Amino acid sequence: MWGVDIYAHILRKFYPDETVIKVVGRDCGICKNPFAGGARTLHIWFERNSPVGRLSDETAYHKDQFGAIPDGTALDFAELYYKQSGQELLNTLNREMNLNLDRERTQYGNTPRSDIDKGPKFSFFKAPIKNIKSHKSITIRDAYNYIVGPYAKERTEKLRSILADKSRARLYKAANFDYVTFCGEFDVRSNNSVKKVSGLLCIDFDHIEEPEVLFTKLLNDEYFNTVLLFRSPSGDGLKWVIEIPPQELPHPFFFKAVENYIFKTYGVNIDGTGKDISRACFLCYDPNAFINENYL
Repeated sequence: MWGVDIYAHILRKFYPDETVIKVVGRDCGICKNPFAGGARTLHIWFERNSPVGRLSDETAYHKDQFGAIPDGTALDFAELYYKQSGQELLNTLNREMNLNLDRERTQYGNTPRSDIDKGPKFSFFKAPIKNIKSHKSITIRDAYNYIVGPYAKERTEKLRSILADKSRARLYKAANFDYVTFCGEFDVRSNNSVKKVSGLLCIDFDHIEEPEVLFTKLLNDEYFNTVLLFRSPSGDGLKWVIEIPPQELPHPFFFKAVENYIFKTYGVNIDGTGKDISRACFLCYDPNAFINENYL
């Protein structure tokens, strides 16, 4: 059980108009502690229960930097707020958070399959890139689990070790990296065969001089809420996934508007092929990827 959603649920009761948690990799940063007068002293993170276990078998923990509350897990934190424990506490969380704890469990531990499936879906494709038949539909949380997990670690490290040979690196990436189409679901990847649009847009920033600086700027963008943000397979670029209103403008027009906004705001050119709704995005290894708390 991750428990990050429990922390977020309780913190939103105190700070309803704020982003209470920012998840980067397996770290949620330093948050306001309502049990310490709102001081930003509460460190929340999550880690694997077993170093060789499935990625989803994880537990969230907290520690106040000044010891205002005892160290513990999300359930310990919930006990402080609700002043309940045991089954009584679980019943309260189940009711308030619509956890459906009495329903079927999945490989995601105590998280019901119905909760994991919430949110926009898009297609996942197995390598190589010439494979255009969708393997399955996944969610943002699924993609995040893949990126911060070990699945693409070896191939990402291999690619970055051969970048000096551009031709070899390009062929290696095309042959070995799984990919997704963030903009929608497909049976066969083609601009003319989208089954359902996701309401997501993925922006590719290639060959950035200071990717970490831009990473921080995008997280604090004034107009767009970041859904998912991670480093590119080569390590010198970024993949920025944002929400868009899919009914307002055709996809290419909305992409062009975002492209103009990014250039005007950050002075950076983006990969123009993102205008294609079936644009492929390679999934690589980035343990410090960011996911919006609303998608946990």
